[in-house]
Amino acid sequence: MTPAIPDDYIRTIIAVAERDASIARVLREICALEGGVRGSALELVGAQLRASAAAPDVLECVQALRRDEVARAIIDRLGPAG
Repeated sequence: MTPAIPDDYIRTIIAVAERDASIARVLREICALEGGVRGSALELVGAQLRASAAAPDVLECVQALRRDEVARAIIDRLGPAG
């Protein structure tokens, strides 16, 4: 069973996106992707972040975006890609 994503991760992702339109735009596009495609894209993002020694919580948030329920929650809050 996959562990639950803490609600504070989702709230933090959405709060940041609501303050920065460019982040919101990227999140909408990523979250609108089919799950497999989204996972592959985020694997590349994660690899780049690991190579640049990103903080563990950043990597956990990127990992959370791979989950369908997280993507749906973000789209529900930010609206669909457009």
